[in-house]
Amino acid sequence: MNPENYLFLAAILFVIGAIGVMLRRNALVAFLCVELMLNACNLAFVAGAHITGTLDGQTTAFFVMVVAAAEVVVGLAIIVSIYKTRRSTSVDDANLLKL
Repeated sequence: MNPENYLFLAAILFVIGAIGVMLRRNALVAFLCVELMLNACNLAFVAGAHITGTLDGQTTAFFVMVVAAAEVVVGLAIIVSIYKTRRSTSVDDANLLKL
């Protein structure tokens, strides 16, 4: 498969994730869409590295995965905390900082 096809697939995945973040009101679904966007970026980095013949893309993708793992830990803790206090994961209900 051509590396350009991987870039096209990454663009499609990123657009799907961006649309999901903008349209969905559930925090968990929006969170998953952010992860989809990060994975699309990783795919683009690796495909770009394959095109240029360097390891920069793989290195960058590794750091993005590390940041995504840390984001999952913090994000899920926040979502669980919001669910415990408000009994909803809707982003519209979590717009207040006061509990």
